[in-house]
Amino acid sequence: MNLFLRRVFQGGAVVGLLLGGDLALRSVRAHSSAGGEPLEPGEFVARPVVTIEGHGGFETNLEGRPEHYAIDGQFGAVLEWGLPNRGSFAIEAQIGPALVWGEAEHFYGRVHVEEGAHDDHAETDGEEHGDDHEDEHADDHGDDHGDDHGDHAEADGESHAGHEGHGHGSGAPFRRTDIKGFVQARYQPNDRLALSLSWWPYYVTGNQGEDSVGLKNEVGAKLVYAFGDGDLNFALGDGLESVLDGLFVSVENRSGWETDGLFIGNYTDPWLGFGFFVDQLNVTLTAGPRFYSPGNYSGLSQRTDWGGEIEMEYPLAESVVLFAHWKPIYSTAGGEGWGKGWSHHVGTGVSFSF
Repeated sequence: MNLFLRRVFQGGAVVGLLLGGDLALRSVRAHSSAGGEPLEPGEFVARPVVTIEGHGGFETNLEGRPEHYAIDGQFGAVLEWGLPNRGSFAIEAQIGPALVWGEAEHFYGRVHVEEGAHDDHAETDGEEHGDDHEDEHADDHGDDHGDDHGDHAEADGESHAGHEGHGHGSGAPFRRTDIKGFVQARYQPNDRLALSLSWWPYYVTGNQGEDSVGLKNEVGAKLVYAFGDGDLNFALGDGLESVLDGLFVSVENRSGWETDGLFIGNYTDPWLGFGFFVDQLNVTLTAGPRFYSPGNYSGLSQRTDWGGEIEMEYPLAESVVLFAHWKPIYSTAGGEGWGKGWSHHVGTGVSFSF
């Protein structure tokens, strides 16, 4: 089984990335037949999985530089069936609490539109959306997973309309405990190609700041093709002549909705990736354009952003993996309620499989 192909998908987009990127996007080799031998055709494995991640988002492209923090605990299982040609089919599901500092997790590129501007878009959106969308923030999990994901409070401590609790001490005060989940179906017909469909539900448990009670939704589809076998380890003497073994390409498309059904936007990431080992340390690098289409509510045009992600994993034991990731995204255009510049999502945690 191609190690990096397995890794890129298993967190569900597990890394998405935080990320992208967040927990549900966290790629964990221990989730499956674990970077070891592939399952035989017809063989079945069920593995309980527990993942704990702390992560933060920093919107330096926005006025006030909002930020958010969260600690997620996800509990679930991975069901995997072996297929011919070293392939497999897997279903992964996780759910658990998310302790929120700042604002609830949301889809990449959410734009704050003033009340009057909503009137201009009422015919296309069908309804007005007020304080629920005060700030815009980058995703992350997802990303990965990723890759990526989190809502963010104002970092400069100033008071803003609709920002309850801002300007009193921390720019990202503790809010509440929400519930987040992750479901993915992954089909890998051979050791080079894999496809997945994913759903990231997120339930906001209280009305605070821009957050309102209800279910946020994010869905995505991803395709990954690996050029080599993924078995590239510089600590074992592999050199530049073996680089092809670590190269892969991925194409991911995601869409997101707020709790009131507002369509936030859609993006497609056609990214080039490179993965390698240094002894047991697994490093994955990805980068490329992000073709982003904001929802009609925003009044913004389509644009091409740029981004990448650095992910690292280190196994402490056969069933315990430490991970960390950083996902910067550069927005190439600004507008009302949105800014040109960088946003970042970082996270670290540990995953257990049994």
